[in-house]
Amino acid sequence: MKKTPVLTGHGLRNRRSQTIFIVTVALATLILITVAGLTMDPEKYATDFSVKNQAPSAEHLFGTDWMGRDMLMRTVKGLSTSIYIGLLASIVTSVLALFLGVLAGTIGRWATTAFNWMVDLFMGVPHLILLILISILLGRGARGVMIGVIVTHWCPLGRIVQAEIMSLKNSQYVQAAVRMGKSKWWVAMRHMLPHVIPQFIVGLVLMFPHAIMHEASITFLGFGLPPEQPAIGVILSESMKYLTTGIWWLALLPGLSLLAIVVLFEEIGSNLRLLIDPFSAQE
Repeated sequence: MKKTPVLTGHGLRNRRSQTIFIVTVALATLILITVAGLTMDPEKYATDFSVKNQAPSAEHLFGTDWMGRDMLMRTVKGLSTSIYIGLLASIVTSVLALFLGVLAGTIGRWATTAFNWMVDLFMGVPHLILLILISILLGRGARGVMIGVIVTHWCPLGRIVQAEIMSLKNSQYVQAAVRMGKSKWWVAMRHMLPHVIPQFIVGLVLMFPHAIMHEASITFLGFGLPPEQPAIGVILSESMKYLTTGIWWLALLPGLSLLAIVVLFEEIGSNLRLLIDPFSAQE
């Protein structure tokens, strides 16, 4: 049977250096887009009917729409909004998953049963439908989208954390701490939690693209952010009616930009796994 080659010495250092470089470039790009969008002057994507429906050019790289608004500026603003919402929602979701996973794996059988019941309940309903229902109940907007993402996305990471905690309960050092009279919560915080931090960090980063895509999806369908906000979902929704008239750049270029952001997040997550996971780091 063919063995997987193991990188050692200089090869491993090169792999880690390449991984750090990729993560750094991706993070810098995302930070630049977020800061540029949040600090952007609204005049840069304001209405100007004198330049409406212009194709991409040196002056307007993404062209202009039917109201003369610069699509590059609107896209950057929309991406920054999506990243901001995805960041907050992913952090809260991951912390919730970590807390519930540790709780379910530590307290006892009843907590595990309740945890599994909640996971089956939330994963039994399609994410998009549950997101739409939650967003409508909370009056739509950014708050409704973020709470919807938090409620629907904690389950996979929570299950990973719970499984890791359950496997650690039978380890010798954990059993020794229990026999020494340490409480379950003390043992979980001191001996178990450090082992699940790598999974938590990778899960947190990989949660971003899911949050961003679901925010854009329900906004595109009209159940997320309001139409007056320059979000990617709003831009794509408004652009659909103009595709048949040959104004292709209104949907294509913002859509490709959203895809690029999602790929960046995926790249950061997969490369972080190489940095912090001792097993994948040797692949």
